[in-house]
Amino acid sequence: MTAETVLHNARIVLADEIVEGSLVLRDGFIAGIDAGAGRTGEDMGGDYIIPGLVELHTDHLEGHYAPRPKVRWNPIAAVLAHDAQVATAGITTVLDALRVGMDEDADLTSTDIRKLADAIEDSVQQDRLRADHFIHLRCEVSAPDCLKAFANFDGDERVKLASLMDHAPGQRQFVNLETYAYYYQRKLKLTDRDFKVFCEKRMAESARNSAPNRAVIAAACHERGIVLASHDDATIGHVDEAIEQGVRVAEFPTTEEAARASKEAGLGVLMGAPNVMRGASHSSNVSARTLASDGLLDILSSDYIPFSLIQSAFFLGDVVEGITLPQAVAMVSKNPAEAVGLTDRGVIEQGRRADLVRVRVDDHVPVVRTVWRQGRRVA
Repeated sequence: MTAETVLHNARIVLADEIVEGSLVLRDGFIAGIDAGAGRTGEDMGGDYIIPGLVELHTDHLEGHYAPRPKVRWNPIAAVLAHDAQVATAGITTVLDALRVGMDEDADLTSTDIRKLADAIEDSVQQDRLRADHFIHLRCEVSAPDCLKAFANFDGDERVKLASLMDHAPGQRQFVNLETYAYYYQRKLKLTDRDFKVFCEKRMAESARNSAPNRAVIAAACHERGIVLASHDDATIGHVDEAIEQGVRVAEFPTTEEAARASKEAGLGVLMGAPNVMRGASHSSNVSARTLASDGLLDILSSDYIPFSLIQSAFFLGDVVEGITLPQAVAMVSKNPAEAVGLTDRGVIEQGRRADLVRVRVDDHVPVVRTVWRQGRRVA
């Protein structure tokens, strides 16, 4: 039996315009878009209907699994809690970012990370999840165990994206050592002397491990069809290295120079939605609003606050002149989907998946009222 749903009296956000009318959903896909009031069905009350959001980089899952130091939650329960939060924020496709490569002071281990990946896979197979889940490997290339941890995902077809990261002090995100100290010296409760030793050790690991680990992981990802992302590029040299390694997404460039070079090279430039909402980077790097105003922003990620993704889509046009709602929505749906090869979703058009979100805006805050994945209501 054909399953059909009609959503009428809606403001439908298409790729390049907003139309008032109806959507026809049939067997999990968008079967029709009708302008005007000709059809009847479920009354959307004039609310917006936008494509389901696509999230490429959220490490939010780890916090559900390890909510306190040395505390471990049931991994399936952690996945379900994370899934519920992203889905009710309008995210219908999520790449769960899992760490590959640990510092000796890390609370999580590679075994923990594999448990989470297994819990994701089991939950997909058992149809427990609201959103469509894939995996993004956050590869800390300076870590001594990076390649060993990466090998834990050999043959894992849920991996769609891998980012090449190096959080050693003195470069990329942490050019400013005061910012690095704010993060790590306070977190680890180190004296000034011990912090100096800590930094020297991290920088030595980066010098020893980063280049060879980048090369091995890049080659493996190309062989397996996994999209590569760079992370925290700050200089033209960083961007040149990314281009040479076949990177397609530039995550969180820290300078306008790096963002511009990435954009000119055809990379998708990704920034954090919290950066948009706050008006600045939490680590004092380039503002996402600045990049958007200069035409250098393609993709937004919720990063550490799932709801910030839909917030930023409805807020960006208010703070950056010339950004329309369809353009902002594309940054959280069509653009991220296409960046990782998911061309069946991300935009409202006939034949695409019926991944949709009903949104009302109250006092400049988007209220997610209903979420559909493949035509089925999930939130």
